[in-house]
Amino acid sequence: MRALPQEIIRRKRDGAVLRAEEIAAFVEGMSDGSIGEGQVAAFAMATFFCGMAREETVALTLAMRDSGRVLSWDPIDRPVADKHSTGGIGDNVSLMLAPIAAACGLAVPMISGRGLGHTGGTLDKLESIPGYDIAPEPARLGALVRDVGCAIVGQTADLAPADRRLYAIRDVTATVDSLPLITASILSKKLAAGLQSLVMDVKTGSGAFMRTQGEAEELARALVDVANGAGVKTTALITDMNEPLADAAGNALEVAHALAFLRGEKAGSRIETLVLALAAEMLMSSGLAADAAEGAEKAARALASGAALERFAAMVHGLGGPADFIEKASAYLPAAPVVRPIAAPASGWLAACEARGIGMAVIRLGGGRLSPADAIDPAVGFSAIPPLGTKVEAGDPLAFVHAASDAAAERAIAEFQACYEIAETEPAPRSMILSRITG
Repeated sequence: MRALPQEIIRRKRDGAVLRAEEIAAFVEGMSDGSIGEGQVAAFAMATFFCGMAREETVALTLAMRDSGRVLSWDPIDRPVADKHSTGGIGDNVSLMLAPIAAACGLAVPMISGRGLGHTGGTLDKLESIPGYDIAPEPARLGALVRDVGCAIVGQTADLAPADRRLYAIRDVTATVDSLPLITASILSKKLAAGLQSLVMDVKTGSGAFMRTQGEAEELARALVDVANGAGVKTTALITDMNEPLADAAGNALEVAHALAFLRGEKAGSRIETLVLALAAEMLMSSGLAADAAEGAEKAARALASGAALERFAAMVHGLGGPADFIEKASAYLPAAPVVRPIAAPASGWLAACEARGIGMAVIRLGGGRLSPADAIDPAVGFSAIPPLGTKVEAGDPLAFVHAASDAAAERAIAEFQACYEIAETEPAPRSMILSRITG
């Protein structure tokens, strides 16, 4: 006999630890529509104020995972792994990491999302490639993961449907930033992908949702504890997001950057440090590397040999993109009609960046959504963005804006310039990876 939803809400409101069967019953009611929006909202608010114990969050995650289809990879004879990022500016890591990991022997069915708030979305980037199908048929997805080793696609309607309903209600009831609900939302979708291991990239800084390292570590600890409690070996890296991660921000521009990275043209960059570290974590968690040094070395070899670039090309073609995309990317990727340099407003050292402002500038250029129905212009954004610590001269190009019109370019130039602090002295270098969280 299913527990009454109002009793489950009352017990959570009063601070009780819910039983797994109560949580499962409530999630079932969310999925089949027998529990109304008011009761879902009340449950979310009770959880927001009273929190959840680890075992409750595990139960909620598993129930939402099991509310729909759970992918199975039994015919695949390689470890199944993935990475999830909490989002940032110029964060195109997935585009390089998935083929690198595949070239190292992993199966990577990467279920990705669209832009959220000021951050860009992996699916939006990939849709700048003509013909790329983010929602392939299950048989096609399975064959691609088996034969190529990786596929970056979107969440289908039958993966964790309870999460979609709960998230929509959280979004309009001011309960999005509840740690157990965030954790269950992220992990239910990832666990529905049938993973054996997972690496979390939890970002902190001016371009992240978690502005302080303490907040990021709290979220990372919850994600790692719950995912491991649900049977998926998981670690997390806390990483810096106080400036754009890639040297480009914008959909087609970040795809072009990813190709340059996979050709070995971004050696020594901050993003290379992060990609190799995340690859090492994936290989260690999957048993394909004994330690971080071995994992990073294997990833670097896959990059230097061209094997990762070949996997990316095969993935793009396997999902409907051009067969010669790697060779003729500039002919396929959309280009903005207006490209203008952004002059440095003063001489000195780039000392600080309000990275969120750059993300918002990309959105206002048309590269993101101000409302869910907005269309995206894949060509707009910023390129040749220098890292903090770069010495600049007044009037010299600081970066380049790609815009649909001169007026839009003028606005974006002013916004971009306002995001940077230029100092008279060179700033101290900052670490890309701030800490590591394990189960």
